[in-house]
Amino acid sequence: MYLKQNKRGGRIHLIIADGYWDKEAKRTRTKTIETIGYVDKLEEQFPDPIKHFKAVVAEKNKMEAGGNIPPSIAISKGERLEQGKDGRKNIGYAALSKVYHGLGLHTFLNNRSRPWKTGYDVNSIMRLLVFSRILAPASKKKTHERRGTYFEKMDFSLEDVYRSLTKVIPLKRDIVLHLHRQMRELFGRGDGIVYYDVTNYYFEIDKQDEMRKKGVSKEHRPDPIIQMGLLTDSSGIPITYGTFPGNTNDCETYVPIFKEIRKQFDDLGRIIVVADKGLNTGDNIAYNRLSGNGYVFAQKVRGASRELQGFVLDPEGYAETEGGFRIKSRQHPRHVYVTDEEGKKKKVRLDEKQVAFYSPDYDRRAKADRAAAVAKALDLVGNPAKYSRATSHGAAKYVKNLVYDEETGEVLTSKQKPVFDEAKLLEEEKYDGYYVIVTSEWEKGDGEILDIYRGLWQIEEAFRVCKGDLAARPVFMSRPERIEAHFLICFIALVIARLLARLLGGQFSVGRIAESLAQSSGSHMGENWYLFDHADEVTEAVMANMGIDLGEKFMTLGEIRRLIGDTKK
Repeated sequence: MYLKQNKRGGRIHLIIADGYWDKEAKRTRTKTIETIGYVDKLEEQFPDPIKHFKAVVAEKNKMEAGGNIPPSIAISKGERLEQGKDGRKNIGYAALSKVYHGLGLHTFLNNRSRPWKTGYDVNSIMRLLVFSRILAPASKKKTHERRGTYFEKMDFSLEDVYRSLTKVIPLKRDIVLHLHRQMRELFGRGDGIVYYDVTNYYFEIDKQDEMRKKGVSKEHRPDPIIQMGLLTDSSGIPITYGTFPGNTNDCETYVPIFKEIRKQFDDLGRIIVVADKGLNTGDNIAYNRLSGNGYVFAQKVRGASRELQGFVLDPEGYAETEGGFRIKSRQHPRHVYVTDEEGKKKKVRLDEKQVAFYSPDYDRRAKADRAAAVAKALDLVGNPAKYSRATSHGAAKYVKNLVYDEETGEVLTSKQKPVFDEAKLLEEEKYDGYYVIVTSEWEKGDGEILDIYRGLWQIEEAFRVCKGDLAARPVFMSRPERIEAHFLICFIALVIARLLARLLGGQFSVGRIAESLAQSSGSHMGENWYLFDHADEVTEAVMANMGIDLGEKFMTLGEIRRLIGDTKK
């Protein structure tokens, strides 16, 4: 604020005024805070009115700086809303900005993109795409249209966004390596345990190409898919990823991605790889051992050797704990078939530890999962005319004498009637609740091995976050380099989101955090003032753990810019 002196008819009129930036007109404007009066009239009360009121203004500025007086905002009663103009802007992305800049992504991208001389800010584009993938996932076009919801200058075109994707993807390996090194230096990755799993992402298209191929969809969709292998550390923070054609078997992704990791990361040392039974093959285990790594893999009980099944089902040796949980182990030689350089299979002996356990909870879950198929099978036996080859899916394996018409697919009963296969059901049920874990880490205790394996839920959670909260699928890109860029953005967003959850004490899911930060938005009140209307446990945790205050109800544009600017230091 300042004391403004206006000359009117030879007299001096005093007002207390203030200046603000009019973002629409792109210039500074003045508003009247208080009308004081004419100097010649005021001299009846004050010896030197100008000096007196300058002191008053100085005191007001001092009090306002200390937050002791409310701001004055001019509001026009007749002002109306403009169609297509959204006055709300998000401030919650400040928490994401803190993590993004803390990991040094801005420095990396600025340094690498400087020689490109593109005419647009690659780092600014990547920030928009990564932050929006967490807060408001949408297509690249929609994300570009919404760029005005952030308190920063983003004067690049949609074509610039697409060009930057093409430019950035050759840096994929270096970006992933940069994030790994930052994570290691800032937060540590020293326990040597990593988790690996595979999922896939679908494309709502009919035509297949080199990468987008039809395969075994995790979501049972007929669309072409791309396979993704993801590696995380023991806290669930992603380390790296790889993409494969959609018709690649899960187990076939293991060796290529770990060969790439050995080239890319020179500081992992010996690692213990934890994976589910779908990755447990002779080739993968042999590669692990030859690479000097350890493993903790799930092992199928159904379909395993009779000798292993006998060990698992034999009650001898189990130690029972509270709730009926039972566990035992043994060191046992295992013979696996390994593919040699000529593509031939050869038998190799490996010594490993086998940990078998029985869980009443898993037993009940297995029976509950099977219940619908069993009920359907019983109904099929009683009412075969209701079913065909297509509609009997899931139940057919529990029915004997099931014959279909070759042309129509209908169930035929003229020669023999379907019969429920009780023996099949009993054979499956006897394995309910039993699990086996095989490991190279024979010196570790059974409980420790089980705890290591149970950490696999972290990577399953990462996939859920990526597909659900980050809406990584369906993928709408078509060019190969843009598809790769899409997955890179999702990977960076996943690292930032999971790390943010960790920084907030692990008390909130990524979805809960994203929802809260997306709601942390403010409405433009007039001049440079914004009104914010959201606060909850997440924003309080952001303040407590990261020092970012999202709880102010009224903030000036200058204060907002300082808050955002502080997250970049």
